[in-house]
Amino acid sequence: MVSVIWSEFLETFEFASFSVTSVCTAYVDLETGKLYCVSEDLDPELEEAPPDDLETSDRYLALPHKNDLDLGRQLVLAFVRQHLPQEFDKVTGYFHARGAYGRFKDLLDRRGALEAWYTFEQQATESALKQWCERHDIVPVGQ
Repeated sequence: MVSVIWSEFLETFEFASFSVTSVCTAYVDLETGKLYCVSEDLDPELEEAPPDDLETSDRYLALPHKNDLDLGRQLVLAFVRQHLPQEFDKVTGYFHARGAYGRFKDLLDRRGALEAWYTFEQQATESALKQWCERHDIVPVGQ
C-alpha cells in the first residue's frame, strides 16, 4: 500500500481530467505516492521532469479520467433525475450536440441550482476517487 496526499491527488486528477487545451495524463508512483502530470501545456523549466519509464513501468499507475469513473454525462443525468426531473428530456437532448455541458450549466444557473450541482459533483468525484484508490491499494491521507 502507498499513501497519497488527498488534496494533491484531487488537484492532479482534476487537472488531468478537466484540461481542455491539451491531452494530460496523471500518474501515481506506487512505491512513493508521488504524483506526475504529463502534458504539452506544462512548462518543462518550471516542472520536474517525469521519470523516463513513467508510461511503461508497472511502478506507475495512470489516474483515471473523469469519464472512466462515470463523472461526465452519467453524473449530469443522475443530478437532473434527482434535482430537476422535469428537465430530464431537455438535458438528455443537450448531449446530442457539442456544448452540452455549457448548456447544462446555463440551465442550472437559470434554475438557481448551480451550487447544488457543484456540491453534488464534488461529492461524487471524491467518492469515486476513494473507491478507485481502495481498488489499487492507495491510501489517501489528509482528508
